[in-house]
Amino acid sequence: MIRWLVTNLRTFLWALLMALAVWLAAVSAADPDEVRIYPNPIPVEVVGQNPSLVVIGDVPEQIELTLRAPNSVWQRLLNEENAIRAILDLSGLSNGDHTLEIQVQISTGPVRIISKTPRTATVTMESIATRTFPIALVVTGEPAIGYQAGEPELEPEEITISGPQSQVERVSQVRVALNLAGVRESVDQTLTVQPLDENNQIVAGLGLNPAEVAVTLPVSQQGGYRDLAVKVVVSGQVASGYRLANISVFPPVVTVFSGDPALVNSLPGALETQPLDLENANDEVTTRLAVILPEGVSLVGEQTVLVRVNVTPIQSSLTLSNKAIEVEGLLASLFVQVAPDNVDVILSGPLPLLDTLSPQDVRVIIDVTDLGAGTHQLTPEVEVLISDIVVESILPGTLEVVISRTPFNTPVPTASPIFTP
Repeated sequence: MIRWLVTNLRTFLWALLMALAVWLAAVSAADPDEVRIYPNPIPVEVVGQNPSLVVIGDVPEQIELTLRAPNSVWQRLLNEENAIRAILDLSGLSNGDHTLEIQVQISTGPVRIISKTPRTATVTMESIATRTFPIALVVTGEPAIGYQAGEPELEPEEITISGPQSQVERVSQVRVALNLAGVRESVDQTLTVQPLDENNQIVAGLGLNPAEVAVTLPVSQQGGYRDLAVKVVVSGQVASGYRLANISVFPPVVTVFSGDPALVNSLPGALETQPLDLENANDEVTTRLAVILPEGVSLVGEQTVLVRVNVTPIQSSLTLSNKAIEVEGLLASLFVQVAPDNVDVILSGPLPLLDTLSPQDVRVIIDVTDLGAGTHQLTPEVEVLISDIVVESILPGTLEVVISRTPFNTPVPTASPIFTP
């Protein structure tokens, strides 16, 4: 028996190989392999990082894979969530530069990886350092004239920074910046902390605790100074058909000074300007006016204020009744009749323009260009020869226009006819 098996072993092996080849061919024909780029994003997961170290530089966010797999496997890869994972394992790494291969885990098979981009990632590991700095307050600008700033307070007064040791060692100071330019009130703000190097450049990539600081700074007015509102005094009436829309003044508040603080404190809350004459004004008025001051009181800074007065036309409406219809574009061989033969036109616009409007300034037109004999429902157009006047409505808005080859008893005004050869 053993001799027989040894004698026929080669035959058995050939038969087995032939059967396996036939089976593989049948499987491949029913479920052929396909080479594709995996279309879903594959994020790179970082694992095994020593909590006392930090990664310097950029780790690839995702990779791209080209795979060979049977069609049925491709369907599973595309439909399963997290079917493919990309892992960057930092286990056991110490300070320094390291080049690591990005590992790929595939949940189903058979799958062959044809290409992987990128294949590796270079990371720099560095120890985490922590330092505590006092917070410096840098004040720029000056309060408004007549005001003075007191002593600032910061809460907290120190900050802890943490991050890669090389970055932490670059920090030479930590500060917050406060601008007092033109301030008239006490400051109570929350400011962002800035870690700076010796060249006053911000050092990025650090953790700040806290990241913001509360700053309070009292600002008070000096004796003999006072802020007062400005009231514009006007006289005269604007032109007929116009209205006074707005009066603005800059600055709206002025600072006055006197060597006698009691005199300043006794002033009312607003100072008046010299009168501004608006008699028959029909346009914007821009001018500078002096502020009336009592004796012994002076104005700090600019001695006049800028006043801008907005004068606008009064908007109104006007109805033109029984306005006759004019027909344009009628062929010389045709006749037309419009019903009704007049309309009411409602207009709106500035009252001074409406007051000067004459009937000749408004035309109501029906355009029958290219229209043949028959009955038509047409919308009239209104032509206004004066700008800034708006047509609000036409009553009625649609007219019956009858075009005929024979004349009507009642003629209709028409523009120049169109002659045909």
